[in-house]
Amino acid sequence: MATLDITEPIFAETIENNGLVLLDFWAEWCGPCRAYAPVYERVSEEFPDVVFGKIDTEDQQGLAGMFGIRSIPTTIAFKEGIGVFMQPGALPEDALRDLIAKLQELDMDEVRAEMEAREAEEGNED
Repeated sequence: MATLDITEPIFAETIENNGLVLLDFWAEWCGPCRAYAPVYERVSEEFPDVVFGKIDTEDQQGLAGMFGIRSIPTTIAFKEGIGVFMQPGALPEDALRDLIAKLQELDMDEVRAEMEAREAEEGNED
């Protein structure tokens, strides 16, 4: 599956309706972004069950602001609608493949349990 251009109107639907979503925040003027693009595209073709989205930070400033993007490229991953990874900088091809493999194995029941425990802890601090 080729990469999708993600815009604000389809952002929530894309995150909510797909198991694993990777997002690449980029801009046309960004040299490292242009170098990362073919790597991201190649890896996207190896994982047809994963949604690979690209968000142009110039065009989609609201989304970039929502995530506090200060450096591009930045890769963000969502699994089952939950943000599970965020890293600025271009990822080497092997690292991107490894990341996807780890995300596919990630036990979301454990993640949700950790989140609930953290929320309960924070609630007790008040």
